[in-house]
Amino acid sequence: PQIRVRCYAWNRFQRVDEALLTVRVGAAIALRERLGLMDPLGACRVVFSEGDGLSGLTVDRFGEYASVQFTSAALWAHRDTIVAALRTHLKPRGIVLRTEKGILEEEGLEISDGPLDGDLPDGPVEIRENGFWYSVDLRTGQKTGYYLDQRDNRARAERYAGGRRVADICCYSGGFSLPMLRAGAASLTAVDVSASALELAEQNLRRNDLLDDRVEIVKSDAPKWMAEAHEAGRRFEMVVLDPPRFARSSRGVKGALKGYANWNEAAVRLIEPNGILMTHSCTGRVSREAFLQTLSEVERRTGRRVRVLEMHGQPADHPVAPTCPETEYLKCVVCTVE
Repeated sequence: PQIRVRCYAWNRFQRVDEALLTVRVGAAIALRERLGLMDPLGACRVVFSEGDGLSGLTVDRFGEYASVQFTSAALWAHRDTIVAALRTHLKPRGIVLRTEKGILEEEGLEISDGPLDGDLPDGPVEIRENGFWYSVDLRTGQKTGYYLDQRDNRARAERYAGGRRVADICCYSGGFSLPMLRAGAASLTAVDVSASALELAEQNLRRNDLLDDRVEIVKSDAPKWMAEAHEAGRRFEMVVLDPPRFARSSRGVKGALKGYANWNEAAVRLIEPNGILMTHSCTGRVSREAFLQTLSEVERRTGRRVRVLEMHGQPADHPVAPTCPETEYLKCVVCTVE
């Protein structure tokens, strides 16, 4: 395994057994309940790995269903206990297993996506977030089906989009697009390389009565599209950039920082003077300071003055463990570009 030691307790006499895991799962769900995050029609991350003392376990609740990822062989061995605890506290209609790329190489786990417990929906399920309805594909959608960590940042994008020509790059299922259109964006170009993601985005736009003549949906690799758009003279008054994770381990940090600099440079070159860049990094190994440094490099390369207006991270259902800095993984930076 790539991770050879995982810490589940500071007491060396504590056993990682049925009793401990049952208590930890229950405590994680109880925290979300106290925070008011368990809307029966909504979605929530109910277990966040090290953030909940359960390294290698992620559980997202989507309405009546739960989606589970195991990235630890140690916890996979206790899957029956974990499923039983989820069944007790969430009472889901079904629990689906979603796997992480590279899990065989990293943990030696030969597992594949599929049902863990109960019934699974025939197609996508609907959830409510920030007043919108979103379809979530629990079987084939990215990660556990949806990016719950951007919930608060999607609402923030709405504050800046009114009256602006907007590009939503790596739009996935339209999470940022919907609030920006509701805010009154003059136009919106949604770009993603995944055809299935764009189908979901179009479905979500139509479901919320936002698929109108302001919207352009483009299937393309993001760097390729940004280069072609710049060459064609296209410019936007706001760009939202939400790329995938660029590094899985510390060995990939150097390449990740180079990637973030290149992608953000391309985005800045598309922005009109005094426009808005809302840019993100979900690479846990890249610190906030290092991510800001890439924006400094972008400023140097482009000759455009970049000023940070807001900085944010993940919402409360993704709690940060001070003993595990990587749990503070999400960076959201809102900038004005002169």
